[in-house]
Amino acid sequence: MNRIVGIFVVCAGVCAAADVFPTSAGNVEITPIQHASLMLQAGGKVLYVDPAQGRYDGRPPADYILITDIHGDHLAPAVIEKLRKPGTVIVAPKAVAETVKDARVLSNGESTTLGAFKIDAIPMYNLKPAANGQVYHEKGRGNGYIVTYGGKRFYIAGDTEGIPEMLALRNIDVAFIPMNLPFTMTPEAAAAAVRAFHPAVVYPYHYRGQDTKIFARALEGTGIDVRLRDWYAQ
Repeated sequence: MNRIVGIFVVCAGVCAAADVFPTSAGNVEITPIQHASLMLQAGGKVLYVDPAQGRYDGRPPADYILITDIHGDHLAPAVIEKLRKPGTVIVAPKAVAETVKDARVLSNGESTTLGAFKIDAIPMYNLKPAANGQVYHEKGRGNGYIVTYGGKRFYIAGDTEGIPEMLALRNIDVAFIPMNLPFTMTPEAAAAAVRAFHPAVVYPYHYRGQDTKIFARALEGTGIDVRLRDWYAQ
């Protein structure tokens, strides 16, 4: 697997700092928005993942939207309507499609294409109940996604622990990994999972209340490029 070199970019207006990753089909620009929300731009197309939190005034309309789960920090119908334009394609698991009626349903293990993007739905779930006995993310309800563009694979994990399906991943170029209790996992557990599938680049996201520096320290010496971004600056 070729290592990716990000190019640091400063955006004007509401656009946060973005990283640009070269691929065989041209650059993919990734912009953190807030919490679990991010934007990918490539080939003149705009793809949002979980547009729910943060500001969207002045952002480009969506060609494609991926939704991972039903919770309000991932699914915000009002924001979807703000970003939607004629022809926008929304990809989501069945549980989300009950709210977003015109979504293209994708279940764990299924794939689809959105123009030059290939989308693979990956399981995301809790391995065990939280301390209060609640399982926040049942197996099969939500989707993580691998977005492939120009031969590069971008993994958006969604709300999950270090599940076997994550640990078995290979050839991931860029990964977005959550860490917040009681909903997903600790920074230490997240680092252990990342060590197992060894992406070239990893971003901790969906980490409200957690110390991402613990995650970064746990991956020192692995050769994994850990990129800490402020997902709560807005």
